[in-house]
Amino acid sequence: MNTDNKNSPFGEVIYSYTRSQAVADGAQVEVSKTAQEAGIRFPVFLTRAVYDAYVTVPPGVTCQDEAGRLWDLMTMARFAILRSRPGCDRLPVALYVRNDNRAPRLVRLTAVCGPLDMDDPQPAITVMLMDED
Repeated sequence: MNTDNKNSPFGEVIYSYTRSQAVADGAQVEVSKTAQEAGIRFPVFLTRAVYDAYVTVPPGVTCQDEAGRLWDLMTMARFAILRSRPGCDRLPVALYVRNDNRAPRLVRLTAVCGPLDMDDPQPAITVMLMDED
């Protein structure tokens, strides 16, 4: 038994999955450079589901590119941050996305602020689908 955890009210850690592992596995995508350009100071990550559904351009969709779609997402995340109340760590992010050659549809996401990783408490933002955690 790990002596560091013997006094923990939760007991010994059975399994942990770090953010760096999630990025290496492709479960999360770091988009901090674009986020900084959009005015977000913290590191930003997208879940793979968000990236695939709303940044990657579906086949056959015209007049769209990943850089522009990511910029739109980061801009709307920044606006959500600016509108938030102090101390709020979960924010709704809404934007219109065109995933076909018809009119764009409203997409609702959640941005969560938490530690960058298990051993690094600096703040980071994760943008995820409403039903992800």
